[in-house]
Amino acid sequence: MTGPSPCTVAGVNDNIAPDDFETITYELRDGVAWVTMNRPDVYNAFNYRMQLELKSVWRSARHDDAVRCLVLTGAGDKAFCTGIDRNEAMGHWSEDESQAGQAAVPVGGAGDNSPWHFDDPGENIGPKSNDLWKPVIAAVNGMACGGAFYMLGEVDFIIAADHATFFDPHVTYGMTACFEPMHMLQKMPFHEIMRLSLLGARERMSARRAYEVGLVSEIVAASELHETVAWAANAIASAPATAIQGTVRAIWAARELSRAQALDFGKVLIRVGSDPESLLEGQKAFSSGERITPRIR
Repeated sequence: MTGPSPCTVAGVNDNIAPDDFETITYELRDGVAWVTMNRPDVYNAFNYRMQLELKSVWRSARHDDAVRCLVLTGAGDKAFCTGIDRNEAMGHWSEDESQAGQAAVPVGGAGDNSPWHFDDPGENIGPKSNDLWKPVIAAVNGMACGGAFYMLGEVDFIIAADHATFFDPHVTYGMTACFEPMHMLQKMPFHEIMRLSLLGARERMSARRAYEVGLVSEIVAASELHETVAWAANAIASAPATAIQGTVRAIWAARELSRAQALDFGKVLIRVGSDPESLLEGQKAFSSGERITPRIR
């Protein structure tokens, strides 16, 4: 197994190398890093350890030139990720009111002395929150719900198996759906994420509906998911890295800034992203007369 150099996770003194991962697997093949959440017994719910390992992957991939594209998926065929591991994060809640509020592990919450500081677990697991601007594709192979939206809200596009479903059970279990739908509002219409959030565990969005509203870019049979995602990831990895990463930055900036601000920022992105080596490589490919036969989606 090849992997990124160990990196220091913010707020943690330990370096985590791929060989020491306990909750995810990591494999680098032909410029594509395959990151698999590997807790299928709990439907790939993330615990504190997985938060640290995902953060380690995202932040170290920034400096690994061998990584040109990443794929995020979940082990097994039942779930991509079902959010935070409630047995760990919420295990202190019981009928004994004296135990309420005694956090078992530091998975998030306000500080004891100030309401203005909040440790959000989503800041550990999302690629953009960790300043990674290499493209990330999500291969959704089953249920994706709750805290999984932290990650889906920050990937660059999603390819789903035809049995995938999307839902957010927060309100059903007495919690406000907050950060997760905020992330997903960047990926789907207001009324769709509002319905999904308010109905909680009582309704699930199918892969077909997710495709119809633009959340998912393609649906394939479960048996074809890996091959389809690999084709897209390898095609991206074959392009000049500077141009690819500049494109990711530009499109995200256009989403989050006003039109005028984005166009003005684009002048900087063009200068920074116009790498002479990449331009020469592209010109040679164009001048060769060989043309790529595109896949029609």
